[in-house]
Amino acid sequence: MLVFGVFVLYPVSYGLWLARNPASYQKLFEDPVFFRTVVNTIVFLLVAVNLKFILALFLSGFFVHERKWIRWLSVIFIIPWAVPAIPTIFSIRFMLNPEWGVINSLIFRLTGQDGPNWLTDPRLAMAMAILVHIWKALPFWTLILMAGRLAIPKELYEAASVDGASGWQKFRYVTWPSIRTLYVTSTLLSLIWTLGDFNSVYLLTGGQPADQTHVLATLGIRYIRLDQLDQAMATIVVALPFVLPLVYFMMKRLSADEQKAS
Repeated sequence: MLVFGVFVLYPVSYGLWLARNPASYQKLFEDPVFFRTVVNTIVFLLVAVNLKFILALFLSGFFVHERKWIRWLSVIFIIPWAVPAIPTIFSIRFMLNPEWGVINSLIFRLTGQDGPNWLTDPRLAMAMAILVHIWKALPFWTLILMAGRLAIPKELYEAASVDGASGWQKFRYVTWPSIRTLYVTSTLLSLIWTLGDFNSVYLLTGGQPADQTHVLATLGIRYIRLDQLDQAMATIVVALPFVLPLVYFMMKRLSADEQKAS
């Protein structure tokens, strides 16, 4: 209870106290950057989470094969998730530099044309931030779904093969019913974590150009730099309607799974 009070209850209560003034929310809603940030956050969540889990579902089926070269490839695949975010994302940022970055240099050598301004065009910059998030988080969720696949008894696949089931039918009638609960629960958890993902956007774009690539997790830093701490806290409070329903549905689903197991 002491640890909970010091590290959870006190910081949350202090943040809510700083954001207690209704004028803070009025100024927040009047800021055009805020509404652009809300749209960015929704797009970021919908695209990043769904694309990430579709890829993770496919790759988990690939990496469960017992061939030796696939095992070695899976080790390399985990590296982006295992290494620290700051050097890796900064490396990608340097690679995307429109003047001397390796990507545009390669485009110029192959085509003779200048590459796009990856981080100065708002749409391209947001797309790159989403791709960086997927690249960074994909190995973790692939491992989670791999664990779910490996827990399925092999006898079920053998019986399906005897019955003449195709690969798609094995996935539809054996794999998916077995990992569906894990997939949905992981998706809910990923939505919560992605909503709080600070590194992918801030380290790559810093919210630029012209504060058009901020998400709610990074907008608070903008207000802190402008010495507007009350609005920074108000931004966090505004994010709660996104977070609380996700937490509720995840806990409800976990409790339902426990009741089924009992």
